[in-house]
Amino acid sequence: MAKINRIGVLTSGGDAPGMNAAIRAVTRAGINNNLEVFGIMRGYEGMIEGDIIPMNSETVSGIIQKGGTFLLTARSNRFREYEGRKEAYEQLKRFGINAVVVIGGDGSFTGANIMSSEFDIPFIGIPGTIDNDLFGTDYTIGFDTALNTVVDAVDKIRDTASSHNRIFFVEVMGREAGFVAINSGIACGAEIIMIPEEKNQIEKARRFLAERARKNKSSIILVAEGLEEGSTMEITEILKPEFPQFDMRVSILGHIQRGGSPSAKDRVIASRMGAAAVEALLDNQKCIMIGLVNDEIVQVPLNKTVKMHKAIDEALINLAEDIATFGPQK
Repeated sequence: MAKINRIGVLTSGGDAPGMNAAIRAVTRAGINNNLEVFGIMRGYEGMIEGDIIPMNSETVSGIIQKGGTFLLTARSNRFREYEGRKEAYEQLKRFGINAVVVIGGDGSFTGANIMSSEFDIPFIGIPGTIDNDLFGTDYTIGFDTALNTVVDAVDKIRDTASSHNRIFFVEVMGREAGFVAINSGIACGAEIIMIPEEKNQIEKARRFLAERARKNKSSIILVAEGLEEGSTMEITEILKPEFPQFDMRVSILGHIQRGGSPSAKDRVIASRMGAAAVEALLDNQKCIMIGLVNDEIVQVPLNKTVKMHKAIDEALINLAEDIATFGPQK
């Protein structure tokens, strides 16, 4: 590979708290290693359009505590096609950028991996997604903040549930993975946690409700949005006629889980990963993701992290069952 002297950094896909901290770390670590750093606005769409700005230490001053991403993010249909990627490469050449750091999820990494193979330009991935579902890393940027947001919201919902003796079905993000649901559910003491990795979730809730009828207490049922058996609203409508004695409500937390000032943990992880991405480029690494395993920085091939499935720790699922109010619901 040619000597790297100018790098670009972008955020792509869904935003996550801590992305700004990662951008800051990439920028300052790059500058301190005599690299010129450019910010690519609006992800791959901005790369195609040449929406690229020079970065310096002052550019990233005062952003570490802010949620979202000041570089903005977008999903680009044009980048899915070869012609779009070719346009993006021409823009990188125009700015003299010869390496790119991508902060995002598996879709962003898939695009980076393809473009790198087509145009021989190094891409380094930094995992930024609240879902924490990327293979090769224990944590993704934004996951810890999202958990704390969910726990805070559910604590408030539990107050009103207790006051009215209601059952609340609380939906959290996790279309294909239940990492947010299982971890926040344990943290907030949810009576039932419903995740896409487990089957027969409606039956699980049905058995719980039948048992709860003898206890007459308010309850929190935490639901990941990606259940095969239906949406949270649909599941609630199925169960309401079966248990007319219960006052069931639904609360969908939605995009508040993406926002907010990043936690200290997310800021530190993002900073470590950002600096490690620059170090990897200086070591002539190409097409890898920076991960964190057992609190140590690791490097994972991009094609591996997008192809391999990250499973929820079975011990967490068992723990949720063991400490449930009414015992195992399997």
